[in-house]
Amino acid sequence: MESAHSHEQVAPAAFTAFARFVLFGGGVGIASSVAVAALASWMPWALANALITVFSTLLATELHARFTFGGGRATWRQHVQSAGSAAIAYAVTCAAMLLLQQLVAAPGAVLEQVVYLSASAFAGVARFTVLRLVVFARNRSQAAPAAGTALPVPATVARTAAPAGPAVLCHAA
Repeated sequence: MESAHSHEQVAPAAFTAFARFVLFGGGVGIASSVAVAALASWMPWALANALITVFSTLLATELHARFTFGGGRATWRQHVQSAGSAAIAYAVTCAAMLLLQQLVAAPGAVLEQVVYLSASAFAGVARFTVLRLVVFARNRSQAAPAAGTALPVPATVARTAAPAGPAVLCHAA
């Protein structure tokens, strides 16, 4: 059916959307790390990191809007909400690393990577959920109603008066 096929392109299944989220988000993340290193040779690292973070968040949000969640271009509101979710994810990974430093006097590189990657995975899943259910939910709701949801009733449908007496209601049962 054409409508089912169109709906699938606009609002991909959760697993497909998550795979795309990892692919695009991870790809932008890897490219960003290379870009920060290259840019840091021309300017202070903190400034390079800030510039690349802004650019990569804009790019990733646009990719997620178009391909991950299938809704066309991202709006400014979606960019702001996505940046907020990225900032929260950043805070989660920082908090995890600070907690590790408080709990373990001299953590090794392997333990640090396990904690950081675990926190990143947790934050990534939470961010995907927020983006899918909040930030880009409008894209899915505009595309087509989900299976099993009621279609809106056109305004031109005539309404009938409700039966006045309980006898009529009991008869219908």
